[in-house]
Amino acid sequence: MSPVPTFVNICKKASVEQYSAAPYLATLINCGLWVLYGLPMVHPHSILVVTINGSGMVIELVYLLLYLRYCSDRKKRLRVVATMVAEFMVLAALAVPVLTLVPTTKLRSTIVGSLAMLGNVLMYASPLSRMVISTKSVEYMPLFLSLASFANGICWTAYALIRFDPFIAAPNGLGTLLGLAQLVLYATFYKSTKRERLDGKGKGEMGLGLAETADSGESKKIRSADLNGHVSESNGT
Repeated sequence: MSPVPTFVNICKKASVEQYSAAPYLATLINCGLWVLYGLPMVHPHSILVVTINGSGMVIELVYLLLYLRYCSDRKKRLRVVATMVAEFMVLAALAVPVLTLVPTTKLRSTIVGSLAMLGNVLMYASPLSRMVISTKSVEYMPLFLSLASFANGICWTAYALIRFDPFIAAPNGLGTLLGLAQLVLYATFYKSTKRERLDGKGKGEMGLGLAETADSGESKKIRSADLNGHVSESNGT
């Protein structure tokens, strides 16, 4: 639920601005892979993995639908839709052969768990954008998402160590480090982002002031011209 403040802001402005759909697309495929991993016929006694990640899939779909609703760039919308369709096709292409051709739950767990590890790392790494480093701005890297990633990594790592599940422990341990990296980036570039916002606001106010001054000057010229015209008419009379 960490992206809620971001999407409240998007709905208020009726625009996704420069926010990326990558974190939500990565989380969608990640949740789908872990739902498959947690099924009783793949990895028995993993009901918690199925329920949490199943809920996550529904939540990410809602976020992505809102993103599509407020995205004005047609090409970007098409890319997001195409990626979503491709992700569901990948899940189906994995689930059917694993459930029908692989004979044991141990082998199914190994196959699906290995791919789910990759999906997990992608989810944690997705908010780390080159744009953040190149622009030295975290305006479009939501803090709540980074905090949630860090906390999520810690919780799932602890859960995996209790059950000793390396498929959950390894990617979430790495995810904890990636979440920490996001927070370090946020702390590093927060001040420069704040200055940019203040500078942008100051320039906007300055531009508005100049426009008002120009309008005022133009109004004075018009009034002066009207007054001169009236004086000339009076002299002519």
